[in-house]
Amino acid sequence: MSKKPHQERTFVILKPDTVQRSLMGEVIKRFEQTGLKCTTMKMFVADEERLFKHYNKDDAWFLSKGEGIVKSLEEQGRPIEKEAIEYGKDIIRANAKYMSVAPVIAMVWEGNQAVAVIKKLVGSTEPATSDVGTIRGDYTVDSYGHAAYEDRGVRNLVHCSDMVEEAEREIALWLTEPEIMSYTTAQEAIMYDVNLDGTAD
Repeated sequence: MSKKPHQERTFVILKPDTVQRSLMGEVIKRFEQTGLKCTTMKMFVADEERLFKHYNKDDAWFLSKGEGIVKSLEEQGRPIEKEAIEYGKDIIRANAKYMSVAPVIAMVWEGNQAVAVIKKLVGSTEPATSDVGTIRGDYTVDSYGHAAYEDRGVRNLVHCSDMVEEAEREIALWLTEPEIMSYTTAQEAIMYDVNLDGTAD
């Protein structure tokens, strides 16, 4: 049976910096205020093997990114110490290290255009250039340059899926279907019930 538009799901991870900075409630509040429904929330320490699967990059991606890094190193007159593909893998290694240093919170949010709504609220990947009003733009100032200088992943608070298909793949990687609740909120009746049945005395 096909899902209705308001049953679209997206996957979110509140990253270690959100947890460590006690911003969990602020971020969740932003999502709730849109009318989206949280159908699961799970805290755990992520493992590197699943993080590599989560980022879902192939050798062509590693090589392409690595070649860019090698070119940049050559232009700076710095030594090339490994194969290009290994520099590409270092990007995901840095992200995996960052994501596994402390607990994270995985969540599934459901509602009309859930993927696009959450992505808009979270903001662009680099906090320093993310718009004011977004979670990344309002709550952190990290940048690609600073992260590269310190040889670490960008601390940008939240992971969110880019597409519906990606969300479903990520949900299956981190959660089981029995962990995801099926329930109706009063908010849904106002937002999605065509006739607003039962809202009058």
